[in-house]
Amino acid sequence: MVSASFPSRPSIGFLARLIYQHYSRAIDAALREAGFEDIGPGAGNVFPFVGSEGITVSELAELAHVRKQTMAQAIEQLERTGYVERRPNPKDRRSKLVFLTKRGRAVPPVTHAAAARVEEGWAALTSPHELEALRISLLRLLDELRAESS
Repeated sequence: MVSASFPSRPSIGFLARLIYQHYSRAIDAALREAGFEDIGPGAGNVFPFVGSEGITVSELAELAHVRKQTMAQAIEQLERTGYVERRPNPKDRRSKLVFLTKRGRAVPPVTHAAAARVEEGWAALTSPHELEALRISLLRLLDELRAESS
């Protein structure tokens, strides 16, 4: 195992947090290297969910499983730094849709490439089969959790 002080049977949540920290540091480093030094941690709750048709802050918050206020703060920061813009919602005049700007659209290719490198490294440490089995298990668990909460 990792060290004498590491728990002998750590919880899955604890392990997931440590693995996510490793992943997050690699993504942050890739973003900094690509010149995106002003992206905060809340951006990870935004970029994966903003499609070309736009999305409301409420929908983003729901998809990311964060409070609407937390998402609104992330959007405000990303808007100030030029990664997103808000436009009127043609289906509901009371709300606005969030869109990626040209600068914002340059971010996902950087994060996707960094994520692929991280996963390649993990597959080399375990095996491609084990990593894919883990992905399938996590997706199945996530699907069940979503179904349970609906």
